[in-house]
Amino acid sequence: MAMCYTAVVQQHGEWWIGWVAEVPGVNSQGQSREELLDNLRDALDEALEMNRAEARAAARGAYEEVSIPA
Repeated sequence: MAMCYTAVVQQHGEWWIGWVAEVPGVNSQGQSREELLDNLRDALDEALEMNRAEARAAARGAYEEVSIPA
């Protein structure tokens, strides 16, 4: 099941700026709305992968990964 996130976007002069509402610190900009959304997807993917790596590193010894439906 794919997760769905909310992008809060705004045109600011000639630039588009945006944030992912559910994940603090995930924000970006682009020269078009489409570029902004692509940049936000990339930033979100990177943040989630870094969070996964940190969680796995914090789990010492044997662990399991369990999906939690939203």
